[in-house]
Amino acid sequence: MLLPASACDSQRQICGRSAPFCAKVAGGQTCALASAIRPCQTASVNMMQLPHIAVLLETSIEYGRGLLRGIARYSQLHGPWSLLILPGGMDQQLPAPSSPGFSGVIARISTPALARALKKNGVPVVALGASTDEMAAAIAHCGFSELQTEDVAIARLAAAHLIERGFRHFAFCGFPCCPWSRIREQTFAETIRKHGFRCEILDATTTASGRVWEHRPARLSAWLKSLPHPVGIMACNDVCGCEVLQACSLAGLRVPEEVAVVGADNDELLCETAATPLSSVTFDLVKTGYEAAALLGRLMRSPAPRQRQIIPVKPLHVVVRRSSDVLAQNDPVVALALSFIRDHAGRNIGVPDVIQATGLARRTLERRFSQYVGHSVHTEIIRCRLERAKRLLRETGLPIYRVAEEAGFGELRTMNRAFLQHDDRPPGYYRARSDS
Repeated sequence: MLLPASACDSQRQICGRSAPFCAKVAGGQTCALASAIRPCQTASVNMMQLPHIAVLLETSIEYGRGLLRGIARYSQLHGPWSLLILPGGMDQQLPAPSSPGFSGVIARISTPALARALKKNGVPVVALGASTDEMAAAIAHCGFSELQTEDVAIARLAAAHLIERGFRHFAFCGFPCCPWSRIREQTFAETIRKHGFRCEILDATTTASGRVWEHRPARLSAWLKSLPHPVGIMACNDVCGCEVLQACSLAGLRVPEEVAVVGADNDELLCETAATPLSSVTFDLVKTGYEAAALLGRLMRSPAPRQRQIIPVKPLHVVVRRSSDVLAQNDPVVALALSFIRDHAGRNIGVPDVIQATGLARRTLERRFSQYVGHSVHTEIIRCRLERAKRLLRETGLPIYRVAEEAGFGELRTMNRAFLQHDDRPPGYYRARSDS
């Protein structure tokens, strides 16, 4: 029997990651979901042989769908599991207390009360991150294992992408109520400052009613107009990025010529249907969902007390779409030089090749390049090769010596020297983080 979810309150965070369930119903009782998710000791022998797993995530967005595909893949290869998929929303159907017990839970936990109820019931839980500081504290207090996005790495990728595009003015737009958004904001601004530039931050304090969607478009438009142009903006996620693009349209600002925007999560439906197709930091969500399911499987099999474990959700790279596919240079020759370097850095090019492509004398090119980009032509070539090498190390299984060749360094020792001089880390650091 299924109990209508309308008995439960429903809450949605402005961050675009909905909170599908709460832990109380009218009268202050624990919701049916928490009551139903209890150890399988009450189920029949046959039902105990097939683990019942409750999966609570937002299938309306790509983040949740990608994780679900990974969970399903693990179930197919190492199960089977009986998956009860609860995508959330006002019309959600929840299992009644008489339903069979569950062996484990993979969930976006929406309230501290639900976290406490799951902890009390004693089933293994893998939490899908936290949208608020309160929930982060509750999940950690309950000792639940957790997926955590590598927000520092996400922001650095976005910053590097916009710097590579030649922008000298930068801004960040996010949701201050969300801890992951604040980390991305801080890291993005810090990275921009380390490169000698300034980063503007939108004061996105919510209104008293909390209904920011009614107020933000006008505020965003005014803020965007006040920024120096051209400007490169990181939005904390794709929902926010689409909102920025809409505000650009309202403000009459051209994208990407005056405002370039990069989001995160790479929700293809959102990105492709935005006013201007949105560039976005992408993840291997299927792999992450698989790892979350594998962890839950280990927790269910282990008789020992469960120790809290963290699964990192690692970014891969920026999927470039129209919203940031531009070189922001007032000097057309410098823009040509940047484009040539970006397209040919993986080959054995040097400063003379860039000079030949632009038709300028070396001294003139170096002076104009330093004026608009902030460093030399040679430094830009090395920077592009390093970014290419990092991507190959993270995303392929190529031997490191082959990475050196494909990135344009030629020899491994040349690449090693470049990493130590410009990145302070050896190449193996990026391969190890990819494999961990």
